[in-house]
Amino acid sequence: MKLQSPRPPEANARHPALELPLLLADAASMLSERDFSTVRQLIAQYAGIKLSPQKRNMVYNRLQRRLRARGLASFGDYLALVQRDGSDEREAFVNALTTNLTAFFREPHHFDLLAEHARARVQQRGAPLRCWSSACSTGEEVWSIAMVLRETQCPGSVLGTDIDTDVLQTAQSGIYRMDRAASLAPERLRKHFLRGSGANEGLVSMRPELRTLVRFGQLNLQSPVWPAQERYDVIFCRNVVIYFDREVQKKLLARFADLLAPGGLLMVGHSESFPSTHAGFRSCGRTAYERVGA
Repeated sequence: MKLQSPRPPEANARHPALELPLLLADAASMLSERDFSTVRQLIAQYAGIKLSPQKRNMVYNRLQRRLRARGLASFGDYLALVQRDGSDEREAFVNALTTNLTAFFREPHHFDLLAEHARARVQQRGAPLRCWSSACSTGEEVWSIAMVLRETQCPGSVLGTDIDTDVLQTAQSGIYRMDRAASLAPERLRKHFLRGSGANEGLVSMRPELRTLVRFGQLNLQSPVWPAQERYDVIFCRNVVIYFDREVQKKLLARFADLLAPGGLLMVGHSESFPSTHAGFRSCGRTAYERVGA
């Protein structure tokens, strides 16, 4: 979780069973139905995210810290600030409501397929493999792709983008707590990470050999115009499209199809199958699709 839940009242510290109902009641009283409806409309407008009615308490938990940071007493005042022309709070609003669950080599079957693709490119002595992590969160996905390129000795590059500027700062730094990389094999840790010492004890940093392969930038996948891009060989878009409605999914898929080279790969999340609806993709593995045609 990006933000911690509010601390329960001291009087209830010895009664955990009472904690959740009290928090739910508190959220419902402080975040009115009208304000919650406004939040849902704004996050759909700004980021294309469709919040279900059941997310009211999540919204309360995540936005209450923004109210405190701004010194505001009500959600109504806060939402008025977000909607003000030229508001510098709009970005923080989107950041607070964006889900950023990720890990190194999450859903490892995708990286096995990527490695096969990279080895084939090396054997063919083809052009460098161009990869795009389109919703990269804190960057573990980007760095995992780069590790695969380095391990297969495949020339290439990785672009990482996200709508959330906070997580992009972490991604670009390439510095993580050791426990975030603890599940990796010791050989991978030695090959790709530098261990911190002294004041940086308990931290790991990506090696310079990986840093030369990657770059980051902010991008809202819902933006009507994306920066000019060449075609990619691999696109990762995992566990983000489930928050978009079907019409947005359809448009996004068409844009990915235009940006993928023939034979290129599109990796999606474990609960997503939207590429199967497009004639330009065929399934080539578990939640993996190959671009077919021109």
